[in-house]
Amino acid sequence: MAPAGKAPWSPPPKDGKLRIICFGAHPDDAEFRAGGVAAMWAAMGHHVKFVSTTNGDAGHWDLGGAVLARKRYAEVRTAAQALGIEESEVLEIHDGELMPTLENRQQIIRLIREWQADVVMAHRPYDYHSDHRYTGVLVQDAAFNVTIPTYSPNTPRLERNPVFLFYYDKFQRPYPFQPDIVVGIDEVFEKKVDALMALESQLFETVYADDATREKQLAEMPKDPAGRRAVAYKRFAERDGRIADQYREALGKWYGPDNARAIKYAEAFEVCEYGSQPTADEIKQLFPFLPK
Repeated sequence: MAPAGKAPWSPPPKDGKLRIICFGAHPDDAEFRAGGVAAMWAAMGHHVKFVSTTNGDAGHWDLGGAVLARKRYAEVRTAAQALGIEESEVLEIHDGELMPTLENRQQIIRLIREWQADVVMAHRPYDYHSDHRYTGVLVQDAAFNVTIPTYSPNTPRLERNPVFLFYYDKFQRPYPFQPDIVVGIDEVFEKKVDALMALESQLFETVYADDATREKQLAEMPKDPAGRRAVAYKRFAERDGRIADQYREALGKWYGPDNARAIKYAEAFEVCEYGSQPTADEIKQLFPFLPK
């Protein structure tokens, strides 16, 4: 039975398009880590949804609570429009308080099933932030269970276990990130920056540093749109450029060595062992913007 005030769920139409759901711990994480590939999928007519597992109500130096939660919800909605994706949902869990409970696992399973996902993305469960770690744990624990009809039976099971992917990170223990799929995003990098401009509370109003450094950097932060766009562009050109440089050899696997050398910006993903294990040809079907 659907919750009061909510229409009963019905499966989406089978239109031959891919369905991708990307989980981030906060209202910015999926945008930062998969905004490029999301824009590329969306431009080809595929169905992409972002989900923040917390409402981000503690991720600011001055604002907090409901005021910040509403602000960050509005930000990701604007970012979703800029990327061209269909949906962006923010769960009502306080920032810093996500736990890998049975209730939360069932919610993740429901979201994956309702979206009828072919691809599911999340953080690896090895990270400095507990919300990141537990988002990874919850999504990882949903793998396989999404196919079991008697597990959380109010939402129909998926016929096939999706491909579960982890976002890139720099952590080394218990093992470093494996660049199973690396995608050049040069063609949509400007669009990604445009989308990230909407995340004002994170890019332009919050600096994670000591008090003196934070006050200095915030005082120097541009107030005009062009200046702020330059800040966002530089930050993500460095970030996504570093991924391209670090995984140049892996890019060569998908694009060929000559084309790989020309790629400036990239996003990278690791295949989770608990989901379907795609072949190289299947990865090209799931990432149809990769060269055939």
